[in-house]
Amino acid sequence: MLNRAAAAALLVAALSACTGGGNGPSVSADQLSADPLTAVRSAADITGRTGSVRAVTELITESADKKAVFHGTGGYDYVKRIGRLEIDVPPGAATTGKITEVVLPGTVYLQNSGAKIPEGKWVKLDVRQLPDGNLVSSGATDPATAAGALRGAQSAELVGTEPVDGVELKHYKGTLDLAKAADATGGRGADGLRMAAQTFTAKAVPYEVWLDGQGRLHKVVEHFAFAGVAGSTEQKDQVAVVSTLSLADFGRPVEAAEPAATDIYSMKAGASPK
Repeated sequence: MLNRAAAAALLVAALSACTGGGNGPSVSADQLSADPLTAVRSAADITGRTGSVRAVTELITESADKKAVFHGTGGYDYVKRIGRLEIDVPPGAATTGKITEVVLPGTVYLQNSGAKIPEGKWVKLDVRQLPDGNLVSSGATDPATAAGALRGAQSAELVGTEPVDGVELKHYKGTLDLAKAADATGGRGADGLRMAAQTFTAKAVPYEVWLDGQGRLHKVVEHFAFAGVAGSTEQKDQVAVVSTLSLADFGRPVEAAEPAATDIYSMKAGASPK
């Protein structure tokens, strides 16, 4: 298994080269709260009660002189608490093609994440090994974590109502606190949020979210920031991140499973993918 330093290298390599909710079936009793803050904080749990969703992600990282855009597609099963994403890697990155990511509470499996990883093999990581808690480092914020961050909303303002694909959605904006989101989430599902809260430099994270009449999450945009050079506070060393998650097909079955033990690649202690 990768050590903490090796895990952190995944994030650094990608940038330098280019740049759990509730379980159970859907219930008709769920309804969007009239109070904006309650509506936003409840979105993760209400969405989780749909059972599963199809997910589309976009992650943009930008520093003083580099920018990278990652696109992903996949889904998340809230009952089994597992998701799978296929991430398109932008040109010039340390790896090519796609990164496949399987996420569970507190754990992420990555395939095609480094040149030294044999083809077809997976790297297994505890998200506590990743300074950003896997909110950025694999090119996507996994659906459960992106939604879970809303449990830490500290302010919420209703922007208005917008029709999207024939559905009337309420648009909110405000700021959230990742540490408070971790406390509200609890368990292994909070690990990534807690790590990111310790690493990201913007403690009040700006967000925008779109919810339907049942309170389900259709889209969320979150703005993170961290130091590209460890410990630096200089503006030239700061990296801005815009993470976008769009959800659809609530209740549609999702194909996601943990890789077989024989397909897991274990690196020697102290080694790092280069």
